Amino acid sequence: MKTVETLNEGLKREYRLTITAKDIDARVDDEVKAIAPTVRMPGFRPGKVPPNLIRKMHGEALNADALNKAIDQGVKDLMAKEKLRPALQPGVTLADGYERGKDAELTVALEVLPDIATPSIDGLKLERLTVPADDKAVMAKIEEFAAQMKRFEDAPKTRKAAQGDQVIIDFAGSVDGTPFDGGTGEDMAVEIGSGQLIPGFEDQLVGVKTGDEKVLKVTFPDEYPVENLKGKPAEFAVTVKEVKVPAASKIDDEFAKSLGLESLDKLKELMKDQVEQELNGLTRTYMKRKLLDQLAAAHDFDVPPTMVEAEFGQIWQQLEHEASHEEDPEAAKAELEKDRDEYHAIAVRRVRLGLLLSEIGQAHGVQVSNQEMQRLIMQAAQQYRPEDRQRFVEYVQQDALAAAQLRAPLYEDKVVDYLFDKAEVTDREVTREEIEAAIEADDDGHVHGPGCGHDHDHDHKPAKKAAAKKPAAKKDAVKEEAKAEKAPAKKAAAAKAEDKPAAKKAAPAKAADEKPAAKKAPAKKAVAKK
Repeated sequence: MKTVETLNEGLKREYRLTITAKDIDARVDDEVKAIAPTVRMPGFRPGKVPPNLIRKMHGEALNADALNKAIDQGVKDLMAKEKLRPALQPGVTLADGYERGKDAELTVALEVLPDIATPSIDGLKLERLTVPADDKAVMAKIEEFAAQMKRFEDAPKTRKAAQGDQVIIDFAGSVDGTPFDGGTGEDMAVEIGSGQLIPGFEDQLVGVKTGDEKVLKVTFPDEYPVENLKGKPAEFAVTVKEVKVPAASKIDDEFAKSLGLESLDKLKELMKDQVEQELNGLTRTYMKRKLLDQLAAAHDFDVPPTMVEAEFGQIWQQLEHEASHEEDPEAAKAELEKDRDEYHAIAVRRVRLGLLLSEIGQAHGVQVSNQEMQRLIMQAAQQYRPEDRQRFVEYVQQDALAAAQLRAPLYEDKVVDYLFDKAEVTDREVTREEIEAAIEADDDGHVHGPGCGHDHDHDHKPAKKAAAKKPAAKKDAVKEEAKAEKAPAKKAAAAKAEDKPAAKKAAPAKAADEKPAAKKAPAKKAVAKK
């Protein structure tokens, strides 16, 4: 194999490789010998078909297979000979006009990882904000939990329904005067103000009493999951059967027993563990952000453009998704475009921090053990259908890139923990409100989007984007994407088809090296209020 370097510019490299016809032909001979024992041909005993006839029968396939293997080996040899560390999979192009029996000329283009001087981790100073999980915090958590388990009790028949009340209704929906399939229901409980139903439905129930009949006029959102209802005006004839009011939740031993626990003390014990985990998470988030800030400030080096573009693509996709759920999506996206360069800088920072943490981990012997990796794989496999889980495990075990992506977040956390141990840390006890305010202050200048496997949760974003991305509070309860599982129209036959999780369907046939499809949530969940 002949190798000629044709480009060496920054982190970009390009080579021209020539694989001789002799080399390819030798590999074809090897392939012929490998398959000869299994070839069957009339007039010959099994395994006795002459090599020249095998070549004649399977020449094209054998040559293609031999060429692919020669290319793979050639690229591997190139990486080893030139001591290249590719940032991403090299691009390999076979020259036009290649013919069987002739030399094959390839172009191999790649970006290499930068040479990073061993990062200095001396002088790191961090403040650890801690919050005690006291009785007040535990009781606040229990009260929050009790509020989520809201109960309703019967109200007087003369009571007019108000925000926060529950109304039991029968309904019959129609579009253009024609009932639609599944648009009727009985005894459906609607909590007014919950924002679970299509916009405008709940608001029109304010003021109704038991026995009332009313026609509600609404418009299905453009993003509604049932195709023939998207954007359509509709009417729902509603009969009010009951009005209920929220029942007070008394937090005592009886409340704990209703949850299957022995006593309120046992509930407090369990909740304290949860509160401690949440507070520890806040402490770690704050420390990690400050750590990454120090590392970013102390190190500056070129990063591979392809890695940056891949990272930026993920950030931008997330931002556009968020903008599409604003009151005025087009205006939100236009505002986003003004700060494209700033978000691109965020991508650069993320990639640089990822490479930096990787370099620190390698320099100091940080590793993810085989046992930890197996645990990661098994945890990730749970998101797939049972019949696909083993295939996913095999896929990760065979695909180095997939394994690296799965491993990266855990590896980064271990490097961060290592740096925490090496840093000079001072402790300061604060309240939950104070640590949340400190993190929120960071959020005014940070974006937390998907990364390249790394959890760099300290990325400075344009400050004005905070306002642009924040949904209007008054629309929270009736955002167009907020469809409840109990929304009248979701009972339509089309909606039911959408509601069925893909996980219940038979898995389509896949190539041996294809990653199995992840289990999907029902379509109605895709637009549920967050």
